[in-house]
Amino acid sequence: MIGERIDGPGKLDEAKEAVQAATQTVKETTQSVADAVEAGRQPAAPLDRLARWAQEAPLHAVTVAFLVGILLGRRGS
Repeated sequence: MIGERIDGPGKLDEAKEAVQAATQTVKETTQSVADAVEAGRQPAAPLDRLARWAQEAPLHAVTVAFLVGILLGRRGS
């Protein structure tokens, strides 16, 4: 260990590049998801219909979500 040369600046540059690449990937993914959600919220799109149905019948929406959760929970165990 004593006398070994540690390439500190090289490792630091590699780490910075990795962080920058990860940051760019997260930004692109976030934008892609935001675009998909925005497209789904257009009038008569599936998310818009689901949102209106949940507003009109909140108890029914909670019941359906609960039952779907039960079904998915039992499937995984």
